[in-house]
Amino acid sequence: MRKSTKPPRLPKLGDHDFRSKCSIARALEIVGDKWTLLIVRDLLWHGKHTFAALQGSAEKIPTNILSDRLQRLADWGLVRREPYQDRPARFAYHLTEAGKGLEPALTQILRWGHRVLEGGMPERLRGK
Repeated sequence: MRKSTKPPRLPKLGDHDFRSKCSIARALEIVGDKWTLLIVRDLLWHGKHTFAALQGSAEKIPTNILSDRLQRLADWGLVRREPYQDRPARFAYHLTEAGKGLEPALTQILRWGHRVLEGGMPERLRGK
């Protein structure tokens, strides 16, 4: 299989009808549902890069939603798909630099959840 050398086409602001001019509201239109940041978490911290691995997460994301969110993340240039098998076609998913840019936000959500909701915190983040 040949890798494409073209960068992914990112949606232009003019292509998307945002409901608000607020940056928080716009960001939430892309990553603000209950599944998207969990997918980013798994790609970023849990080494899950295939559809099956992502589907195997403890939260049990439905396959139709997983497929939709991966496509949305790819459309916005936060995830890139790389084929690793022809028949049947299978892809690995990796965060782009823009996708990796969500790490500080995820870290803060994780810390807040640990502090306020008594959620689990990975050992490597405990002293930071």
